[in-house]
Amino acid sequence: MAQENVDFPIPGKVLSVNVSQGSGVKEGDVICMLESMKMENPILAPCSGTVTKIELSSGQVVEAGALVCIIEY
Repeated sequence: MAQENVDFPIPGKVLSVNVSQGSGVKEGDVICMLESMKMENPILAPCSGTVTKIELSSGQVVEAGALVCIIEY
């Protein structure tokens, strides 16, 4: 199976995490919400599949390019 690494495009603070390891996602589903520059930015699934790795928690501060999750499809 192929894998897709999902990275944060901008730095910010994780407001909520909507999926967990083993969750099925569809293309366009919101993986998490990121607050950056006082704006809420949804981080979307780029493809449909199963989340095989996610290590996020609400309140966590992240840098641009940090791994959001890995989706296997």
